Amino acid sequence: LLLMAAAAWAGERPRAVAPGGQPRPSVVLVTCDSLDGRLTFYPGNQTVDLPFINFMKRYGTVFLNAYTNSPICCPSRAAMWSGLFTHLTESWNNFKGLDPGYVTWMDLMEKHGYHTQKFGKLDYTSGHHSVSNRVEAWTRDVDFLLRQEGRPMVKLTGDKTHVRVMEADWRNTDKAVDWIKEEAINLTQPFVLYLGLNLPHPYPSPYAGENFGSSTFLTSPYWLEKVTYEAIKIPKWSSFSEMHPVDYYSSYTKNCTGEFTKQEVRNIRAFYYAMCAETDAMLGEVISALRDTALLKKTIVIFTADHGELAMEHRQFYKMSMYEGSSHVPLLVMGPGIKEQQQVPNVVSLVDIYPTMLDIARIPVTQNLSGHSLMPLLWGKAENRASPRGPRPSWVLSEFHGCNVNSSTYMLRTGKWKYITYSDGRSVLPQLFDLSDDPDELTNVAIKFPVIVHSLDKILRSIVNYPKVSSSVQEYNKKQFMIWKQSLGQNYSNVIANLRWHQDWLKQPKKYENAIDKWL
Repeated sequence: LLLMAAAAWAGERPRAVAPGGQPRPSVVLVTCDSLDGRLTFYPGNQTVDLPFINFMKRYGTVFLNAYTNSPICCPSRAAMWSGLFTHLTESWNNFKGLDPGYVTWMDLMEKHGYHTQKFGKLDYTSGHHSVSNRVEAWTRDVDFLLRQEGRPMVKLTGDKTHVRVMEADWRNTDKAVDWIKEEAINLTQPFVLYLGLNLPHPYPSPYAGENFGSSTFLTSPYWLEKVTYEAIKIPKWSSFSEMHPVDYYSSYTKNCTGEFTKQEVRNIRAFYYAMCAETDAMLGEVISALRDTALLKKTIVIFTADHGELAMEHRQFYKMSMYEGSSHVPLLVMGPGIKEQQQVPNVVSLVDIYPTMLDIARIPVTQNLSGHSLMPLLWGKAENRASPRGPRPSWVLSEFHGCNVNSSTYMLRTGKWKYITYSDGRSVLPQLFDLSDDPDELTNVAIKFPVIVHSLDKILRSIVNYPKVSSSVQEYNKKQFMIWKQSLGQNYSNVIANLRWHQDWLKQPKKYENAIDKWL
């Protein structure tokens, strides 16, 4: 399939120029969940075979510094679908996203003549995810420490012929492929197709009780063979005494403070990479369907993710962190007018998807968006094309206000620096990493470079009044918890004891209830 797609693409490649008066291209956006963006370029791409991501690199553009605007599912997707930073839409956690009926870029494209279709995971509106997930976010300021996840583990299923491990994702991929072959091929108007995948998000962990989250890295021997074990890097961990206090809270609530052998860590990372390989294959099905229908040469294909996966870096799995494994996302684009074999070093983020989609569809971009169109960078003409909204900023913003982290967190990424600050900017120590010298983010140099910290903090405060936002989130959390508690009446004690933290809570239920009462 890969060779046939490459041959079709090479046979009639579009010129790498802005699309002037030509017909508007169709667009396919494939968004997966939890894929570490560093796997799409060297040296991360040495660990696993991702042929269709490599195909997009060969015939398109890869962004080397693309970031989520909030490293958790719903708030990240809310930013991507709205084009606005998290604090502007108040998408505070997995339960609080966009309001129903919010006008997305897809709504505008449909209004301006595009045929639209969506399959798979969306997850950008309010009201979803588990009760545990929202209660953990609301109570993160409470003075207690509870394990909220099952211990991360691996599970092998099937044999070397077992390809379709994540069946729900494959069914949605099949729907997208069938739609391309049966519907898109007959359209007389351009289309925009969205496919949302759940992989490579870890699977649920029923062994730890039905209320525990997703801490199982599951794959088959077929996909595990795509992983180069000897290339897997075992991450270095700080001692507990050296860990940043917020990191320790995250590691503990994610059930990662126990003993892990190097083999356990290596397996978790290997199985995760294998899950990424299965994700890549689904992307390949969509690309191949476009090739089979002769739509590939007139369709812009975009591949990205809502956030990354730590896979035991910094003694954590999951996301919810500003470290690279969690916040760095893949972003690859190919299609008419897109420069080939281009690696873009500029920092970009998911809020840029909204204005990019409007730019592709030639819809005027509104002034109030947080993002900037990627099209000048994709054309390779970033310096020559003036934007009516002014130049693209040299920074990106990410923020986090949800579960497994006991403080609102803000990241400013610019140049070689990553600046992370918390809460009101005073009560929790900030972090500063020089990614050119310390790509693994093991050495916080905030104390060493106070002038840099002051400068970056000043830029951050010009973008967002983060102490005020942090205070608003604290008020929201307490208010939402009180409403929820009152709705339960006499069932409150039983319900709260049996959420995902039940294994710890049930040992001393009165202690934890008292801690909440004190907080309230």
